Amino acid sequence: MQSFSRALRAALAATVLTTGTFAAVPAAVAADDFQRGPDPTEESIEAPRGTFEIEVAVVPRATAEGFGGGTVYYPTDTSEGTFGAVAVSPGYRSSQAAIAWLGPRLASQGFVVVTIDTMRPADSPARRGDQLLAALDHLQDSELADRIDPDRLAVMGHSMGGGGSLEAAKEYPALQAVIPMTPWSSDKTFPEVSAPTLIVGAEDDRIARVRSHAEPLYESLPADGDKAYLELRDASHSAPSAPHTAIARYSLSWLKRYVDDDERYAQFLCPAPAVDDDLSEVRTTCD
Repeated sequence: MQSFSRALRAALAATVLTTGTFAAVPAAVAADDFQRGPDPTEESIEAPRGTFEIEVAVVPRATAEGFGGGTVYYPTDTSEGTFGAVAVSPGYRSSQAAIAWLGPRLASQGFVVVTIDTMRPADSPARRGDQLLAALDHLQDSELADRIDPDRLAVMGHSMGGGGSLEAAKEYPALQAVIPMTPWSSDKTFPEVSAPTLIVGAEDDRIARVRSHAEPLYESLPADGDKAYLELRDASHSAPSAPHTAIARYSLSWLKRYVDDDERYAQFLCPAPAVDDDLSEVRTTCD
C-alpha cells in the first residue's frame, strides 16, 4: 500500500482540490450506502455504548511504524459493510490512556478507532499529525484492512494532539473529518484545511486558552467550508481526558455526518446547537 506521503502526492497530481464543502463519497455511491446502525436518537448519541459489539487489538510500540503504538477498537459485525477509521492522539506528555474512552465509545457506534501513543511525550503538533496519519496507514496494512474503507478516514486529538489533527489535515486533504479537542498549536492559521472540522474549546481552559488557540484556529479555517466551534461551559483543558457526554454527542454526530455521509445525524448539528448548560459558545457555518 502507498504511504500517506506518496498517496498525497499522487492525489495532488491527479486532482484539483477546492475549498468549500468536502465531498464525503464519490458521486456514484448512494449516501445511505455508508449508514451504519439504527436510526439515531438523542439517547443513542449520548449513550456510553452503541449497538455494535467490539473487540480490541493492541499495536505494540515495537511493531508500530511512525507512531508509538496504540490500541484498536473495532466492530465485530461486518454484515453492513466496511467502516470509517478514526485515529486519536493524546496531548502533551500524555499517553493514549488520556483519550482511551473514545475508542470503545466510537467503535461501538460503527467506526474502527485507533488511540495512539506518540513517539515522544513532548512531540510537537506537527509530529503528532504525522503520527496520526501513520496510525491510519497502519490500520490499512493490518489484518483489519478488509473492514476499513480507505476513503473514509478521520483524525481527532486533545491539546497538542488537537493541533496535530489540524496538521494531519493540512498534510493529507483527503481526510473526511477533523476534530481538535481543546487544541494547542503555535501555528494559528490553517486555511489549507478543507476537511469538515469540529473544534471543541473549553470555557475555563488555562493551558490552551480559547482566545489564543481554539477560537483563532476556527476562524482561520476556510469561511466557505464545513466547520463548527463548540465551547464547553465550565470546562477545563483536561475535559477530553474523561468521558464527556457533550464531546461524545457532537463528535459522533460529526463523524457520522462527514465520514459516513449519514444525513440522519445532520439534525444534531444543524440548526446549530443552542448555547445551554453544556455549551457556552457556538459558531458554525451550518445553514
